[in-house]
Formats: sequence, structure tokens, C-alpha cells
Amino acid sequence: MNALTIRLCRTAGILLMGCWLSACGPQQLPPGLVYCSEGNPESFNPQLVTSGTTIDATSHQLYNRLVDYDDDSGKIVPGLAKAWHVSADGLSYRFELRKGVNFHSSKIFTPSRTLNADDVLFSFHRILDEDHPYHYVSRSGYPFFQSIDFADLVTSVTKLDDYRIEFHLSRPDASFLANLATDFAVILSREYAMQLLRAGTPEKLDQLAIGTGPFRLVEYVKNEYIRYRRHEGYWGKIPEIEMLVFDITSKSTVRLSKLITGDCSVSALPKAGELTRVSEHPQLVLDETAGLNVAFWAFNTQKQPFNDVRVRRALSHAIDKQNILRAVYQNSAIEAKGILPPTSWAYNSDAGAGLEFSPEKARQLLTEAGIDKLTIDIWAMPVARAYNPNALKTAELIQADLAKIGVKVNIISYDWSVFSQKLSHSDYDSVLIGWNADNSDPDNFFTPLLSCASVESGSNRSRWCNTEFDAMVRAAKAINDIRARTALYHEAEAMLAEQAPMMSFAHAKRMLLKSDQITGMHLSAFGGISFDRISIKSDKEQAH
Repeated sequence: MNALTIRLCRTAGILLMGCWLSACGPQQLPPGLVYCSEGNPESFNPQLVTSGTTIDATSHQLYNRLVDYDDDSGKIVPGLAKAWHVSADGLSYRFELRKGVNFHSSKIFTPSRTLNADDVLFSFHRILDEDHPYHYVSRSGYPFFQSIDFADLVTSVTKLDDYRIEFHLSRPDASFLANLATDFAVILSREYAMQLLRAGTPEKLDQLAIGTGPFRLVEYVKNEYIRYRRHEGYWGKIPEIEMLVFDITSKSTVRLSKLITGDCSVSALPKAGELTRVSEHPQLVLDETAGLNVAFWAFNTQKQPFNDVRVRRALSHAIDKQNILRAVYQNSAIEAKGILPPTSWAYNSDAGAGLEFSPEKARQLLTEAGIDKLTIDIWAMPVARAYNPNALKTAELIQADLAKIGVKVNIISYDWSVFSQKLSHSDYDSVLIGWNADNSDPDNFFTPLLSCASVESGSNRSRWCNTEFDAMVRAAKAINDIRARTALYHEAEAMLAEQAPMMSFAHAKRMLLKSDQITGMHLSAFGGISFDRISIKSDKEQAH
């Protein structure tokens, strides 16, 4: 038994829980891992949210999707569907499901069967059908699916037999498979849902989660921890670790301290300024990779004076992005020209042309807009994310820049759960936030963040709706030719630079800190984190 396993008995509140087991002698401890996470999940069903905090805690731990995205090969690969066929006209997608896929069991549910087509139909009909008994159980809606206008695209999902299902589309869509591979397109248990509906507790479906993933949910205590157990009946390679704990630790400095003392073995979102401390501890390893993400400052274009493009452009001109990169990211990010990062195949290095740092142009545009005095609110995320490790610091730098052109800024923040709830009401002037892509298709940036449909879903934080932009992006999805799609996305970026509904300022590296005892952990360029392939070195291996 190694030292990391022993420490599980004193960390993340496990001591208060009786070390997970009724008797906690060292010989009884199964191998496990503690992950210092940054915040509470909003739900345990990623269909209902777009926040990275929730995705990390749910999508790859508890669930699976029909297909997955392999960021090493850049291809869509089998998931719960072992094969699929696309019709010649691009309007039908037929999926063949794996057999023998087990759902989790819990204190309140024991599955009587394995996954079949009924579970897939339930998972998507819930999103698509307003008459479905579970459609309105989600008060938040289905923001990702609403943002991509999924209900308009998918005309039906039909069962051919117990292990074959077919999606019918209203139009060809080159991003359809990629969207089924996102962290949001998880498959739920229809049997569990119907049991809860009969009991009059349908809301438990999204909190007391049951999935087919490598881990099952055991317990969640807000602001403290999430406990998972290995899914012994998992259809894929069963994880080596038996226990997984998310130790909810909002402060980055505390996460780092817990990692140094061994109370965590993996830690989320280190701040760039803390990395010098990491080099002082040889037992710590920093993993980093270029991220497919963007940090941005979104203006609520449906509120005055942000409905005036001159004001939006003025505020964008006033911000020194390079200063933000130096002070907040400290060489862990590059300047964003538009919303697509350089790792995207549709990247345009000339995106954002005409929105360069120029306080003089900012003052001139405010004068043209007839604005002499202006006070605005900036909402700043209270939690760190890969795309913005310190939103409050970023807000302070923007506040200082805007003071130089006579604009006063009030910085507003709340606890993450309150922040996300209030943000959904859209009663803000502007917000510092960002986006992690789930796959390499450029549409994963454009449609969820800026489509008219995404205004209603809540993922469009600028609340900017432009039918010409929508038509351009939809045209790009209707074709498979990469060159033609790229040209359309460049046009879309040019329109964003002209209309300035948001100011993109950084594409950050994804970084993760871990103990050198941890092997097999892959840091993806995309959102989400997975622990199913992790191994922990034994004391003998460490000695060598």
C-alpha cells in the first residue's frame, strides 16, 4: 500500500465520513485518488448546463455518449454506438449500439436490464419533445442543444430495433456528429427515469445521477466534496482506482498547498504566478497543452448603451490585452484576435482587425455616441477556469484601462452557484467569461456563443442576434468542404470585429498539476477531465 492511498483517509473530509468505510484500518483502504477541484457542480446532468465545473464533475466520470472525439487523431470514434452510417444526402444517421452495457446501481435504483435503444430515445426526446414528461423537469432548459437549434435540426429520432436508432435531420449539418461527441450529449437510463416519475421525484434524475460511465456517484456535500466509486460493471476498460474524490477547494493557493502536502494528488487550474513554487517541489508535475478555448468580455447588447456598436467598439479599443496577458496569464496564454484559437483549422490571424488598443479611438467613439459620463458593471467569475485563471484580476485591469478614458467600472461577483443563477437572468451590463471547445469543429465556438438561438438558451452572453451572421454560420455547416467552410468562418470573424458584441482577449494553455505518483492521465486540449485511465505508482515503483 502506497503513501497516497493512506492519505485518502485524512483528506477531503473523508475522515469525517469514517474514511468511506465503516472501519478505516489501513489494510482496508482501496486504491483511490483525490482531485482538488475549483467549485460546485450546478447539476449532475451535463445536458442542463454549459459550465466547465459541472462538466468536469459529471460528463466523463458518470456518463458516456454515442460517439466520442479523439483529440489525438482528430476523429470521431465509437462510444456507446459501435458503428454508424450516414445517408448519401446527409439527412439520416443510423447508429448501432453496443450490447451488454451496464448502468450504475445505487441505494434507490437497481437496473433490471442493460442499455438499449429506449435509453437513447429517452435521452434525446427529453430535449426535443416539449410534451415529454421530463422536458420541463429541467428549469434551466438544455442550453447547449438550444444554442445549436437542435430541435430545428433533428426532425425525429426513431427506434429500428433494440440496438439500432436513427436520427433524421431537416438539413445537412457537417457538425452533427461532432455535437453528439460533446460533453453534453450523454445517455441516461429510461428505466431509472420512469421509476422516479412513478415515485413523484423526477428531479432526482439530474441530481442522484445514474449513467454508464467508469465511476458511479456515491455522495455530494456542497462546498466540501463529491465521492465516486469505480463502476465494477463498466463496459470499457475498468479503472484501476476504486475511489475518486473531488475535494472542492475554491482558492488556488489552498489547492496548491494540499497538493504539496499530499492531501490531493491532482489539482485543477493553477495560477501562472504559482508555477515558480511548483519548481521547488520535485514531486509535483505540471502538465500543459495548447487549449481550444477563448476568454472574452461580453457586452449585453440588449441593454443601453451596449446596444450602440460605437460604445462596444470604444470599450474594446480601450483595453490593453497585452497587459492582461502579462499580469494574469504570465506567458500561459496568447492574445486572441477573434474567437477561434490558432489550433483551429479555421483560424484567421487577421481576425479582430480594426479593434486594436487605442484609447484615442475609444474616446472619439464615445464622443460620437454622445456619451460624456459612463458607469458600467463588469461581472467577474468567482472561480478559475483554464481560459481565465483570475477573472477578478482581469476585471481590475480593465477597470484601470477604462478609467483612463473616463469610464467608471463597478466589479461584481458572487459565489459560483449564485453567480451562475443570476447570470441566467441576463440582468447584467457585461461579463468576463469564456468557453472551452468540446471538439475541433469551429462551429463549437460560433453557434453556442453567438447564434440567435443561443440568446434564448443563455449561452450567448452578449445577447447579440444577427440573422446575417446566423445565415453565414448555417451555410458553413451545410457543406463538408474545409476550404469553403473556412472562408465562411473568416467572414463571420470579420463581422464580429465590426459589430464587437464581445472582446476576445486570450487563448490559454490548459494546465494541470499532479503528483509524480500519477501516471496515465491525459490532458486534453478540450474541456472536461477524465480519471478512468489513471494509475498510481506503488511504493516499490517509486523507490526505483
